[in-house]
Amino acid sequence: MIDDEARILMFNTACEAMFGYPAADIIGRNIQILMPSESAETLDDYIGEFTQPGLREVTGRHRDGTLFPVDLSVGEAMTPDGPQFIGILRDLRARHETEQRLNRLQGDLIRMARVSAMDEMGAALAHELNQPLTALMLYLQAAERVNFREPEPARLSPQVLGILEKAVSEAERAGGIIQRIRQFVEKQESVRQLLDLNPLIDDAVELTLLGHPRGIRIRREYASDLPRVMGDPILIQQLVVNLVRNAIEAVNGRAAADVRIVTRSTASAIELAVSDTGPGIAAERLPDLFKAFASSSTTSMGLGLAIAKTIAQNHGGELTADPGGEGRGACFTLTLPLPERAAL
Repeated sequence: MIDDEARILMFNTACEAMFGYPAADIIGRNIQILMPSESAETLDDYIGEFTQPGLREVTGRHRDGTLFPVDLSVGEAMTPDGPQFIGILRDLRARHETEQRLNRLQGDLIRMARVSAMDEMGAALAHELNQPLTALMLYLQAAERVNFREPEPARLSPQVLGILEKAVSEAERAGGIIQRIRQFVEKQESVRQLLDLNPLIDDAVELTLLGHPRGIRIRREYASDLPRVMGDPILIQQLVVNLVRNAIEAVNGRAAADVRIVTRSTASAIELAVSDTGPGIAAERLPDLFKAFASSSTTSMGLGLAIAKTIAQNHGGELTADPGGEGRGACFTLTLPLPERAAL
């Protein structure tokens, strides 16, 4: 309890334990010793800031100098000695530690989903890598045979040079596949940076297509003047992978198997829409569509859309779904704010 000059009148045992002061050492002193303020320039400003009714989070200062978060609820009482203010305090350190732990667990869950996605692609990966590497060996063997037929073996003909260029191209393709997969799976701290969304989507789509049927048509309709967005490139790629994989699964085996990927900009945001020519989303699935472990698939963990929505919201955006149906496939739309909007 404090008076209208911010002097401490009462300091109970819970406060003693929270701040490390015995009541005898603190009663009569200004409350600023326990709850400093960076915004208050005068004592009147301070009193106005810390005696207004309501619940808010402030900073407490322990006797040893440690700063810690505190919930402060203030009530005012009129007494013969003037107004007095009763503060009810709650130490928030345990809650903040729990939130940090949950954030770490969420990060591990996101990585687990990436590893799960790689596991599902693993069987096809060896085959996909084997194709360019086999082509590389064939090209090099062809170069050797052509070179031996030349009158001057040390002098390579244009034909041999062309073959070697193709060999190098296939080797680079194989290395690019491996590099993208390593970046996608590797555990990294979240790094926000300005991103060109279109090439980022292309890399994610190429990664998603590994091992999927060749008959599916991927239509890419990208806005050419798309502004850059602020985000973590690996997380954004993971979101795109999840959406494109779902779309491919929805159209797999259908006569018209099309997946359409569109980027566009509005006055305040960037939008990415992934639609398909599948059967749409059943009405009974809609309430749990973005919930973890709610997948109707027998081969999926049901984490893809839940994590995709979390990634979108962590970037200040949103992920929404148009279920389609009646001859229309589903469409998922990611909205990301422009950098100046994201900073507000």
